[in-house]
Amino acid sequence: MTEKTKHIVITFVMVAFFLSVSVFAWLKPEDEFSLSERRKLSQFPELSFKTVVSGDFMSNFENYTLDQFPLRDKFRTLKAMVNLNIFKQSANNDIYVVDGFASKIEYPLNEASVERAGDRFQYVYEKYLKNSTTKNYLSIIPDKNYFLGRENGYLSIDYEKMISLLRENTGFLTYIDITKELKLSDFYKTDTHWREEELIDVAEKIGNEMGTDVKADYQEKALDVDFYGVYYGQSALPLEAEKIKYLTNETFKKCQVYDFQNGKEISVYDMEKANGKDPYEMFLGGPLSLVTIENENAKTNKELIIFRDSFGSSIAPLLVEGYKKITLVDIRYIHPNLLENYIEFNSQDVLFLYSTSVLNNSETIK
Repeated sequence: MTEKTKHIVITFVMVAFFLSVSVFAWLKPEDEFSLSERRKLSQFPELSFKTVVSGDFMSNFENYTLDQFPLRDKFRTLKAMVNLNIFKQSANNDIYVVDGFASKIEYPLNEASVERAGDRFQYVYEKYLKNSTTKNYLSIIPDKNYFLGRENGYLSIDYEKMISLLRENTGFLTYIDITKELKLSDFYKTDTHWREEELIDVAEKIGNEMGTDVKADYQEKALDVDFYGVYYGQSALPLEAEKIKYLTNETFKKCQVYDFQNGKEISVYDMEKANGKDPYEMFLGGPLSLVTIENENAKTNKELIIFRDSFGSSIAPLLVEGYKKITLVDIRYIHPNLLENYIEFNSQDVLFLYSTSVLNNSETIK
């Protein structure tokens, strides 16, 4: 084959490839949602004189073409593998993998954010707890970087400094240290969250520190569906699927659970969401602003209020044995000023239970 013929063949192949991709892009149906990234994808933008003149059409059209590109997930995976294996980058989209555990780099420590979280907790304390007879506690959930980051050469925040800073700003709360009860295997490999079936000792530590026996017997079950956590999509790496396991017993079946956000009764485990876009949302219905769990067969008549983020959904059921009523409040979705319409603060135990990732990005807390 002559040099000229070789160039003609290469040019023809490239033209044919780009033409095929272009035709495929225009003919394929639009995808509305990316399961791997857990987000809505851009749709074809409005075409009008106004949007063209303002430049909005072209800006939105660029996002549309990126989101709707044919075989988008395959190309994202290819890019990620090239970055890691050929260009030897240590992480892709700030996500790294060590011994099968994927974790996102959380750096630097945002001291202002941690202080802001403390200020919001103080606001709740001053408004509802200061003049009541509640017993008030704080516990902090470290992310996987706590176990993986520094020892494997990745940027990592100073967790001791974060915890110390928050404690200094929340002297009105009694601190419960659960870091010694936690280990890396307590977390999902492909997700941010912890595994409920591994939290029995953590729940008992929290209960004991609050003077309540929460011990119970459980049966462990597993979902039939494969679980790909949030880091699977964000990293675009071919991570292996996991199984979500959960604990149950007769007490859970008899509990009355109410979702105030949607005004309906729900179950401890939402099996419809277990088969949905994010199976972790099966735990108490996922990201809800206000949920109550009532257990008539509790060991005590005590009540517990948990100010929490998404981690609280999977550990709260492990505390019901010791409390007649547990109220979960997520002040990322409901303003504290509205709580007086739903909760009478008197002699409950009150626990502020938050992950380090939320504390370091506390603008989400109202």
